[in-house]
Amino acid sequence: MLATILLSLFWGIVAIIAVVSVLPFSKIPHGAIRGMAFPREQLFLLTALLAVVALFWLAPEPRNYALATLAIIGAIHTGYIVKFTPLWPRQSVDATPEQAADARNRVTILASNVKQSNRQYHRLVDLIHKEDPDIATALEVDPDWVDALYDGLHDRYPHWIKVAKDNSYGVVLMSKMALSETQVRDLLVDDVPSIRTKVAMPSGRIWRLYIVHPEPPVPNHDTKGRDGEIALVGIEASKDDVPAIVTGDLNDVAWSTTTRRFQRLSGLLDPRVGRGFYNTFHAGIPVMRWPLDHLFHDAEFRLIRMSRLPNIGSDHFPILFSLALTDNAEANSIPEKSDAEERAEVREMADEEREKDREAIGTDWEK
Repeated sequence: MLATILLSLFWGIVAIIAVVSVLPFSKIPHGAIRGMAFPREQLFLLTALLAVVALFWLAPEPRNYALATLAIIGAIHTGYIVKFTPLWPRQSVDATPEQAADARNRVTILASNVKQSNRQYHRLVDLIHKEDPDIATALEVDPDWVDALYDGLHDRYPHWIKVAKDNSYGVVLMSKMALSETQVRDLLVDDVPSIRTKVAMPSGRIWRLYIVHPEPPVPNHDTKGRDGEIALVGIEASKDDVPAIVTGDLNDVAWSTTTRRFQRLSGLLDPRVGRGFYNTFHAGIPVMRWPLDHLFHDAEFRLIRMSRLPNIGSDHFPILFSLALTDNAEANSIPEKSDAEERAEVREMADEEREKDREAIGTDWEK
């Protein structure tokens, strides 16, 4: 009797994993589906564990069926996550020692989602003092967070963009480098702001910075607001007349349909490819971690350093990127290019989302 129950449980788990693994292929823009693409690392490990169980526990005939099924499931997840391991060629080019040493054309960016209800302001302030980035960004900042950051860092950063909100979508940008042509915009959903600005290097060279924090996927809502905002920023970045960097908590994993479409639309490079996952969420639950905080950059930038930083009391780890701006566009590999049909689909989705009259997802989660 117990053996029958355990066997049923085994096949039930295999069936659930198979469904969760395959459903994201549908590309249905709904949180219940899109969220299934997040735990591909965890599902791969669980699949491997089930294969070991099948190998040593099942009888020969069902063992063969189980191993074949699990091999297919494992291959699905491997196809997505292997690109973010050292087994895959790197997409972003490493900076040479000379480029890394050129302080006039180098920028270090520290990106963090502070979690609005987190009140350990000093941990981020101390971390910024320690790392001394040229640019620091903080998401989910309310007025108290902005005041605490300004009190602790105003003498270090002369240029500030403050968008304090109590709905978990506040954003602040602190910069040692001069900013110009700054725009704070709700691209698709009211009270979900993003920042677009030009940044001047000490050398005088100009590049564009986008800071985004679209809505998270939730099981009871579609993801058109998130997907549309990410895609629109990608289209804008592709048209920029200066090199671009896009950074922020995209509420999306690096291997998802939405993020891969963003790369096709923008042409920007992901420094994670070929280097590692650099999982930033969830800081407090090790078995539920995936890469949600990102930086994508133009091929004129070379990567000097990328590092996940210590916990600041948030559910996200901060992440740091150091890049050198060069005179030539170069990449070890480039994203596929989008076509006119894909861009038309994005604009249609964005137009549909703009017509909706609704509150942003999760505005009361941190209250």
